Amino acid sequence: MSTSKFHVTQDEPHRWRNVEELVYKDEDGAATFKDVTRRILFGEDHQDGMEVRYFEVDAGGHTTLEKHEHTHLVIPIKGKGSCLVGDEVLPLAIHDLVYVPSWAWHQFRAAESEVLGFLCMVKVDRDRPTLPTAEELAEMKSNPEVAAFIRH
Repeated sequence: MSTSKFHVTQDEPHRWRNVEELVYKDEDGAATFKDVTRRILFGEDHQDGMEVRYFEVDAGGHTTLEKHEHTHLVIPIKGKGSCLVGDEVLPLAIHDLVYVPSWAWHQFRAAESEVLGFLCMVKVDRDRPTLPTAEELAEMKSNPEVAAFIRH
């Protein structure tokens, strides 16, 4: 079967042909997350400067609580979960649309009993994430709904 830089097929649901599953973060260990993988579906080989990634968060898992200058556009395509964007905790369902603005704290969590899979569109050239300080974390946790969400 031929391959094309314009068309990526799935061999099975949420598994694209010739797209490698990657470690979610390969940083120094300061960022905390649980049971997350990523795949780059379209990226540097396309000249528009955008990258489309697929993240999968196992049941009960979560991404890093972080913020940065670049924005995200997120579309869940598998399972259920919730996310924190700024000071709002939002339920996630398949085909919802989530906008993560510049410098907004954010984190994605899978439901306890379901895997959460989502597409994420970002610029290829982007800044590194910032993790919360103890003071910022305490401020976020002053909101009981946010505190319950970022319990880990």
